[in-house]
Amino acid sequence: MTSEQVKNRIHSIDIMRGVVILLMLLDHVRERFFSQMPVLDPMDVDVTSPGLFWSRFAAHFCAPTFIFLTGLSAWLYSHPSSGKVRSARSFLVKRGLFLIALEVTVICFLWIWFIPTIFLQVIWAIGLCMLALALLINLPQRLLLALGLLIVFGHNLLTPITFSPDEWGYTLWTILHDRGFISEGGLVNVKISYPVLPWIGVILLGYCAGPLYAHNRDSEDRKQWLIGLGLACIALFAILRGLNIYGETLPWQQFSTAVQTAMSIFNVTKYPPSLSFLLITLALMFFGLWFFERPLNRFSNALRVYGSVPMFFYIFHLYVLLILYTICSAIFGANHGAYFAVNDITWIWLITVVLAVTLYWPTKAFSHYKRKANKPWLKYL
Repeated sequence: MTSEQVKNRIHSIDIMRGVVILLMLLDHVRERFFSQMPVLDPMDVDVTSPGLFWSRFAAHFCAPTFIFLTGLSAWLYSHPSSGKVRSARSFLVKRGLFLIALEVTVICFLWIWFIPTIFLQVIWAIGLCMLALALLINLPQRLLLALGLLIVFGHNLLTPITFSPDEWGYTLWTILHDRGFISEGGLVNVKISYPVLPWIGVILLGYCAGPLYAHNRDSEDRKQWLIGLGLACIALFAILRGLNIYGETLPWQQFSTAVQTAMSIFNVTKYPPSLSFLLITLALMFFGLWFFERPLNRFSNALRVYGSVPMFFYIFHLYVLLILYTICSAIFGANHGAYFAVNDITWIWLITVVLAVTLYWPTKAFSHYKRKANKPWLKYL
């Protein structure tokens, strides 16, 4: 593999992260400035406009991509280009604990500003997944792959299992599989928004995909694998979801319009992520990784910048949105009940574009600083 191919291999991962970071930005702009039109889970096709539905659906690609690539990055850490294999356990434990601490402090403050509830969301889930991978990482890779596939393909069978809040096992099951409150009625509520069991399966699969990105792996061979994996996921989605066989708790229905029928088909469950949810989102991630493995141009390089410092952008953009919302509320007041909000989803798209362009420059500056400073703490961002 040439040095240029090695660069393209690594750049494709950062570019893929950059894509989902911008989709995440769109979703968070919606949450801040379209509060009068909440999107429930599952999304109600009868009352949700197509623009709002597909905007929310686009954000579905964020968590699977982040978590899969976290597993992949752990493998790359274990297998550096020097060829000297090292354990990723310490790497995973330290970063996993850091992410959990970040979620319950810095990030939760952004949402508790409005409601006295600590929402344990995607950063918490990634942290727990990293700890789970650290625990299992010394198992043979084939066993890790089998376990990842078993969790991803089999966890929908666990859907009938439920616990009431007064039953033993409720808290553990809420963390693993059923979204809900683990503390309610006190000064501050605590809600598990991202049950982690299926995500543990995803991070295991990401780690097992690591050999595709080995420094001595042929680029064309990797691209064929990525295309094959993407097509396999699409085919399985078409069969299982199309025939309403398995992998989704909400069967799709035929509506009076093709648009609504398509919305019903792609109305897949995220909390916890169903097999159908993971198949369609990971399929497009595989296609993206294939597509972006090519020499950089101006657009892909900009995406690479966003993806090179994902944690910095995540924290930074949330605080920017909070400040913007506070300013708009102070100037214009609450124009939709208790909230300030825009009237149309088009404004959400426009705000997202403006913020993406505006935030590019500080993100680029921090990425440059991180690369040049070579300080250990910067690796966490």
